[in-house]
Amino acid sequence: MTDFSRVRAALADVVAIPVTPFAADGTVDTIAYRALLRRLLDAGVRTVTPNGNTGEFYALSPEERLRVVELTVAEVGDRAEVVVGVGHDLVSAVAAARHAGDTGASMIMVHQPVHPYVSQEGWVAYQRTVADAVPGLGVVPYIRDPLITAGALARLGALCPNVIGVKYAVPDATRFAAFAQDAGRDATGGTGTTGGTGGTGPDRFVWVAGLAELYAPAYWAGGATGFTSGLVNVAPDLSLALLAALRAGDAPAARAVCERIRPFEELRAARHSADNVSVVKEALAALGLCRRDVRPPSSTLPAGTRAEIAALVRTWDA
Repeated sequence: MTDFSRVRAALADVVAIPVTPFAADGTVDTIAYRALLRRLLDAGVRTVTPNGNTGEFYALSPEERLRVVELTVAEVGDRAEVVVGVGHDLVSAVAAARHAGDTGASMIMVHQPVHPYVSQEGWVAYQRTVADAVPGLGVVPYIRDPLITAGALARLGALCPNVIGVKYAVPDATRFAAFAQDAGRDATGGTGTTGGTGGTGPDRFVWVAGLAELYAPAYWAGGATGFTSGLVNVAPDLSLALLAALRAGDAPAARAVCERIRPFEELRAARHSADNVSVVKEALAALGLCRRDVRPPSSTLPAGTRAEIAALVRTWDA
């Protein structure tokens, strides 16, 4: 059985979701993308997820998604672990998962299925089909739907030892703590700790707080040991400082970081996260690192908000 210890450890970290920059002609700006990746790596980021939501996964063409994975693996080399976002229809998700493995990624993150009708058993079947297609890769389901139960995840974990972690993005810290305990306790399926799958309770899975920095402290208390970040594209030192504070149990230091970034993250979360990616790209544009362009259904920001973001970024450099 594959030992997933190394990739499990990579999830217990800042899991960076890089943006996908666009050139003036609307194509993926491969030069800017690789430069942004190098900036993350040079800052100390060791886990990256191409084709995440901050990377505009749903706005990229199938060919662009594959290209972004290839660019990421080529740039990262052995400096970080690559967790590739996959999804859409099941055939596409399986093909993308296999491409990720063939390209050299070590893990996949399976996006929440985009379908108006999702049953618990259907969700398990979707995730299991993808996981079974790539038994040598670590698999991380992305849970955004509060209707997905701990029992469903437990069944998936018992069936698929390569389901090693969970990106949990339901905004309810109390629910998360119970969900993690229940899913982990019931997911071992008699496998114990073989294959580097973890033990019982929350340790069966690596829990990644999927709502970024502001939610990380509360989710840490419930069993999370890593968090995803879009902010890290802009200010990697702040994201890594929060991780260090959480690992050290230094609540005042964690609160201090969260207070510094709160205005920025609140802009991203406003209006049901309508400008989530636009705010990050605007900050990168203010730093001269890429264009601010996003694709519909996202949109660029008005001049007043642009000025507000530029001012925030300047305070982080002070």
